[in-house]
Order: sequence, then structure tokens, then C-alpha cells
Amino acid sequence: MQTEPLQRRAFLQASVLGLGASLAGAALGQEAPPNRLTGRPAPEEDNPLPIASQDQLGWAVAGVGHFAQNWAIPGIAKARRAKLAGLITGSPDKAARVGAAYGLGEDAVHGYDMKRLADDDSVDVVYVITPNALHEDLVIRAFEAGKHVMCEKPMAPTPAACQRMIDAGKAAGRKLMVAYRAHFEPYNQLAKDRMAAGDLGEVWYAASDHHRPMDLGDARDQWRAKKALAGGGSLVDIGIYGLNGLIWFLGEAPSRVRGTLSSPPGDPRFAEVEAFARVELDFPSGRSAVISSGYTGSVKRIDLVGEKVTATLNPATEYRGNALHLVSADGTDAPKPEQPSESQFGAEIDHLCQAVQEGTEILTPGEMGLRDVELLTAIYRSAETGDWVETGR
Repeated sequence: MQTEPLQRRAFLQASVLGLGASLAGAALGQEAPPNRLTGRPAPEEDNPLPIASQDQLGWAVAGVGHFAQNWAIPGIAKARRAKLAGLITGSPDKAARVGAAYGLGEDAVHGYDMKRLADDDSVDVVYVITPNALHEDLVIRAFEAGKHVMCEKPMAPTPAACQRMIDAGKAAGRKLMVAYRAHFEPYNQLAKDRMAAGDLGEVWYAASDHHRPMDLGDARDQWRAKKALAGGGSLVDIGIYGLNGLIWFLGEAPSRVRGTLSSPPGDPRFAEVEAFARVELDFPSGRSAVISSGYTGSVKRIDLVGEKVTATLNPATEYRGNALHLVSADGTDAPKPEQPSESQFGAEIDHLCQAVQEGTEILTPGEMGLRDVELLTAIYRSAETGDWVETGR
């Protein structure tokens, strides 16, 4: 753990020096969300109004980039049990814009000085949304400040870092949740429920494909091209959706893995990280699965091939607009599920709040994040040797 406050902006700029100074300029150039009211119409049975403000937990967001501004912070606004109480960022200009859009005063904007945050009683939870290599330091110092933590995936680049984060949370008596939002996405939950009810029959094979373009002209992707910040390429960035998702659906972790990595020759985007990954998974029950990930195209799909019904989530893990398609073994379409209305972002935020307020268990705890990073490490080791790697699970 670092003893001095981490200067995230300086670290980022130094780490992406080879990619030019456009990172800082692009990050500062992002526009804040529109300054608008976040109220809602009359409550519905599945969309109740927030609880009283004094009973909501205050959230501070660490890392105020595109994802935070457009999805995470609006997710806090949609949650019943949470409210935005602070911003943690090394960019005062950006903090001022985003803070003004959500009615935060100057005292709610923190630099990466967790000592000051510790004295801010309005903040109960810190949501860490930074490049992967920065997670550990921020999470541990948030725990030392007495806050609960939600950390973006992947939890950290190494299993050892994940374990230190878990240990810090236990030492502080605070909760740690990994932001596996698909566990709270309504169509994913519906597919999980259908599978648990036996509607699909036995599922012996599953597959996941997660691909998206990488653009070095976008500040969001510049750090992802640097192994020191990202920890890996498409596999750790978006392939992890398939790895975590298939384990969740099948209810077991793979006993062995085999991975292959590839990149277009001479493409500067992939000088340090892989563009594509293909992973085979064998499970203790005899099930098998295949995962692919890549930094071209746009695919976010999961297939659960059952003896009676195949469930296809396509898209499976978008921020919105996901869908579930059911096809019977005879090739006919099963009845189309009704479209759920709940926000996956608000749901995962409320889940951590409820766990803090009521002492309930977290569905996506730090131990899950550690398991997945251990499996990712095994996959990379397999890609180096070309052999199957036993996971010990």
C-alpha cells in the first residue's frame, strides 16, 4: 500500500506518455451530464420511491470519467437507498462541472486525500471507478477512512492485490462489493431463474462472446492499451463478463482452462495487450463452455444451450437494451419474456446499501472478484504454454 495520497492524474499522464498528451485533454474535455431534475413520476409496485434522504447512504465516486458521469452517477440517482454525496478526482475543473450538475457543494469534492474523506460523515460508501491498477490503493485507503467500497471489475490485476483488498475490508469491518452489474440486470436474472426452475433442462454447454472496438483517440481506451494500467487486454476488460457470467449461470467454477491470445500484426493498439482471446472451460460436472473476447466489432452475447430450451441473451451485458430469446429444442420460439423495467445500476447500488444497512450478505463479494482474477491468471498462463491449466476447483 502506498503511504502518500495517490495522484491519479499524474500517474495516468505518466503511464500513457507513449500515447501522447491527448488523455488529459480528452478527459478534461468531457462534458458533464445535463443539469436536470432526477425526480420520478408516481411510484409503481416494481419501482417504488426512494426512502427518506436521511436514511439513504451517501456515495462518493472515485474517478469521474465517462462511465461515472453517464452511468454510475445516474445509477446512484435512480437507487432508492443511495444518494450522491461526494466526488473523488484529481481534476478540479471536471469535479466542478459534475458537482454543479448534481447540486454538490465545493466541500463534497475531494482530491485523492482519504484523510479528509475520513472526516466527511456524509460519505458512507466509495465507488472506485479508475483504471484497474489503481483499484487496490484506493480501495484500501477508503477502508482505512472507514468507508464501505464498491469496486469496478476486474477487481485488480493480480490475485495478491485482490487478497490485500479483502483483508483490508475485514480489518476495517467494512463491506467490499465488486460491481458485477449483470447479476442485477433483469434479463440475466430472468434467464438464471428459468434455468434454476428447470425450464431449460440440463445445460451441458454454454458460450459467451464479448467484443467491442478499441479507439486510441478516446481517453477511455488509452489506458486500456497499457498493460501497467489495465493488467491485460480484451480478456480482462470484457471477456470477464463471459467468465463471471457463465460461472454464475452454471453454478460452478471451471476445473481447468485453456486459452489462446492473438492480435493483428503491427497494430499499435495492441503493442502491450491482446486484441483477442479464446478460452475453453471444463467444469467438474462435465459441462463445457467457450468464451471469446475482442477489441473489434460489437457483440455482447451469452448462450445457455439446454436440452429443452436454449436461452440466448443478446445483447447480454449492455448498459441498457438487453434482451432474452428462448428457443425450444424443436426450433420453435418459446414465449417472449416480458420486458423488465428495473435499472441494473440502481439495483446493484441498492444491494450494497441494503447489505450495509441490514447486515445481509453481498452477492458479488470481494472473494468472487479474487476467484475471477485467479482464473484470468490461469488463462494467461495457459496461453503462454498452450496447455490446459488445472484451477484446483
